[in-house]
Amino acid sequence: MPKHAIYTMAFSRVYPHLVAKAEKKGRLKTEVDEIIRWLTGYDQGELERQLKIENDYETFIAEAPKLNPARLKIKGVVCGVRVEDVEEPTMREIRYIDKLVDELAKGKSMEKILRA
Repeated sequence: MPKHAIYTMAFSRVYPHLVAKAEKKGRLKTEVDEIIRWLTGYDQGELERQLKIENDYETFIAEAPKLNPARLKIKGVVCGVRVEDVEEPTMREIRYIDKLVDELAKGKSMEKILRA
């Protein structure tokens, strides 16, 4: 079975869309970065390096230093898909990022988004 197209897309091509979605609703790029860092364990320098080297999304997830265990608390629907029901691990991580940025764009506080 062929991989989903998002896996082979450079994360650096998806990232501006995540930022734009948040900024359109008055949120900040720094908040998007904080979400991604919280979820993946990348520090800011590593995140910026990932954006420069243009790894595909699958590699971006696979090379994440430490996926946050609290990410398992992320529940709900994004793009018509219930994130907790996504069986394929890489796709579930991608959906977690989408869901958290959706929550940011909907005005949730960072404390709630980061499951603090």
